[in-house]
Amino acid sequence: MIPAQPTAPRPRDPGLQPERTALAWNRTALAVAVNAALVLRAGALGDAPLLVGVGVFLLLAAGAATAYSSIRKRQLLRAIDTPPPSSSLALTLAAVLALLASAAGIASILTIR
Repeated sequence: MIPAQPTAPRPRDPGLQPERTALAWNRTALAVAVNAALVLRAGALGDAPLLVGVGVFLLLAAGAATAYSSIRKRQLLRAIDTPPPSSSLALTLAAVLALLASAAGIASILTIR
């Protein structure tokens, strides 16, 4: 009888998790970008420079979220054994960004009459 050979640990199979994570960040960025466009329009039509400034900030933040999505996807695809943990700062900033986009959207609705 042949003794059993110890097997090397198999590399981690990430499955579709990196793609789901990247898609979630992209959906967040898209929602913020659409909200930014609506806020910019409302600010321009309602002669509200503060809304225009918030809209520009939201557009820049949507670009940053898209860039982070790309970076995070590459990190997850490179992970062999254990994926790197999510940055709690990035998650907190995304939540604050979503709240700001929502508040700006509501403000833009109230501005247009």
